[in-house]
Amino acid sequence: MGLLGAHVSVSGGADQAVARATDLGCDAFQIFVKSPNRWANKPRPAAEAEAFRTARAESGLPVVAHAGYLINLASPDASTREKSRASLLDELRRCEALGVPGLVLHPGAPKDDGREVGIDRVAQGLDAVFAELGEADVRVLLENTAGQGSTLGIDVAEIEAIRGRMDAPDRTGVCLDTCHAFAAGVDLRDADAYERFVATVAEGPGLDAVGAWHLNDSQFPLGEHRDRHANIGDGAIGVEAFARLIHDPRFAETPMALETPLGDDGQGHARDLATLRSLAAPAA
Repeated sequence: MGLLGAHVSVSGGADQAVARATDLGCDAFQIFVKSPNRWANKPRPAAEAEAFRTARAESGLPVVAHAGYLINLASPDASTREKSRASLLDELRRCEALGVPGLVLHPGAPKDDGREVGIDRVAQGLDAVFAELGEADVRVLLENTAGQGSTLGIDVAEIEAIRGRMDAPDRTGVCLDTCHAFAAGVDLRDADAYERFVATVAEGPGLDAVGAWHLNDSQFPLGEHRDRHANIGDGAIGVEAFARLIHDPRFAETPMALETPLGDDGQGHARDLATLRSLAAPAA
């Protein structure tokens, strides 16, 4: 079974995220390294970063971070692209300070400028950020998307196109989201469709490039291009697809984080982890 976990809060200090992940029974976890809805935050105290490093090392739990939602390296607006690069650089430096090896990033949206222009902008933006970052041991994990509007990353081929235009593609990897793939038209409920999807990853970036999975059911039917997460088994994907994924030995060492609704009682992730762990491997 894969390394099952969830996105947890850093409220009260980054080290508190480790405690929350441990209390939840996570095998891995995901965090924000700053507010996802602001361009900038005050610097994180060095003592807090050290406390997180110590707590995470003691827990032994793998961790990834998720980048802020304002970042759009493909934006048609030059000012937004500049702010996006600065914000991404800041987040990567925060990851370096915390010892977080992967930062999940939505590729961005070029709007009316077209997808090819957007792909070029993302590749150039990533190269510029990495050149300024220097030799930090942090990868950007480009996430597949539901394909809403002009958002890039509707399939693995588009992510690989971004990487293929970079000077330093090895500094990136991939994060795969189940809800996004389903919304983009990948029927994860079908074993053959799942295998074809994994094959596109293997033939493109490679399975070693997969730095994380996001485990989310979908509120909407297949191919609707709507990114609305549902709790595991409560959406259109259903539990069988998740049983297939979490028992896939090719991803046994890959962090798999829930981003599902917490519910009014805040226990959504606990229930979803219990559901996932109750799933037997599908018959061969």
